[in-house]
Amino acid sequence: MSASIIILYYSRSGATQTLADAIADGVLKAGGEPLMRTVTGAGDPASQRDLEISQDELKQCDGLILGSPVRFGHMASALQQFWEQTSVTWLKGELEGKPAAVFTSGSSMHSGQESTLLSMGVPLLHHGMLLCGIPYTEPAIQQTQSGASPYGASHVEHGHGKHLTEHEYQAAVALGQRVTVAAFALKTARTQGKL
Repeated sequence: MSASIIILYYSRSGATQTLADAIADGVLKAGGEPLMRTVTGAGDPASQRDLEISQDELKQCDGLILGSPVRFGHMASALQQFWEQTSVTWLKGELEGKPAAVFTSGSSMHSGQESTLLSMGVPLLHHGMLLCGIPYTEPAIQQTQSGASPYGASHVEHGHGKHLTEHEYQAAVALGQRVTVAAFALKTARTQGKL
């Protein structure tokens, strides 16, 4: 049995994409299949590398990890617009009971990362997804001097550009692993008729 985890993100400078790649490493380490997907914003492709997500892919995933740069304490408008077009998926409960998590990148320590992470969780909760964070038992959360929080993976660009610190990388990998392990457990429970 495999678990497909969509890593859906928007990135313009490449920092959020770098964080998405670290999360994908965690998905792979846990035995899952990371599907890197993006959205288009303001008429420009946000990623030259990854495909734009389709509604069919969204409903077929076993888990979802959502990422955005900080936009005044909120997700990028391209991602918000995407979620506003998921009413049919919401009405059918196609994401219900699947694990999810969030990640972000910002220009400084006080750029609004935590509020961005929390606000990105709102549409996922409305879809009935099970939101995963990073527990304090993860050493990178306790040791970080830059990004990473219990609400999700994060990166502080100031002084680092798009390159992650070691603790940011470790937290992102841990988040990818956590969602993947949850996806396997929930998928197994569904196939056994326990959910």
